[in-house]
Amino acid sequence: MLAEPPPEPADPADEGHPFAPIPYAVRAVAAETPDTVTLTVEPRGSRRIGPPQPGQFVMLYAFGIGESPIGVAGTGPDGLLVHTVRNVGRVTAALTRLTPGDTVGVRGPYGHGWPVAEARDRDIVVVAGGLGLPPLRPAIYRLLQQREAYGRLEIVYGARTPKDLVYYEEIQGWRRRRDLRLQVTVDAAGREWYGDVGVVTTRLPDARFEPSRTTAFVCGPEIMMRLTAQALVARGVAPEATWVSMERNMKCAIGLCGHCQYGPSFVCRDGPVLPYSSLAKLLPLREL
Repeated sequence: MLAEPPPEPADPADEGHPFAPIPYAVRAVAAETPDTVTLTVEPRGSRRIGPPQPGQFVMLYAFGIGESPIGVAGTGPDGLLVHTVRNVGRVTAALTRLTPGDTVGVRGPYGHGWPVAEARDRDIVVVAGGLGLPPLRPAIYRLLQQREAYGRLEIVYGARTPKDLVYYEEIQGWRRRRDLRLQVTVDAAGREWYGDVGVVTTRLPDARFEPSRTTAFVCGPEIMMRLTAQALVARGVAPEATWVSMERNMKCAIGLCGHCQYGPSFVCRDGPVLPYSSLAKLLPLREL
């Protein structure tokens, strides 16, 4: 009796395959900076990814080019997703060139997000550097939707120059709110800038919160996150209450390829949001 032939390998185009992207249509494209755009996409059919939680990411696929991990910057009804993308490589260059009506592939959501629910009844400090603000944006709006459930809300946002600030109109709206305190700073600016100048850590001494009852959400370049976390811990915020979102080179997003391994963790599977207490000894290591 002949043995049965082995099953054919799964086709990534098959519905339900972990590497199969779902087609989404680009609804709108908004320029944030000369090299950064915000894409609003919606499902092309009945299939869509599950609703992402604040801090999770998806893989965005530029057909014929490849895919890239992009944090979810917002959600809407009927599966609508918002992503802010900077042109830093071949895939992101293709994504930033998309126009309304184009198709993009989406798979996800992946990873663990910000512990917004667990931080109820506590003061919240949100610190964003550069494109660290988009992954924090859903958490900020979740906090604002449930504002009475939290204590003080401090937001510190920094960018290289005024031209690198994203969500400019939204930031002006946050400035007018009385239920949060916002500080915006830039590393360098000309005479046209009337705000603060300096890295985000220079604004932390002016942030108002009770350290023993504070949860911090931090996202940005790794050196910025390390220095920010150190400054917050020095003020008395617990390392396990200081959360950072790691921006690593993710490829498969499901913990198979090993590109995003960070010490004992895989950022795609165990993160991207991780407590500083688990990263304090790893962040200073340049080999990682």
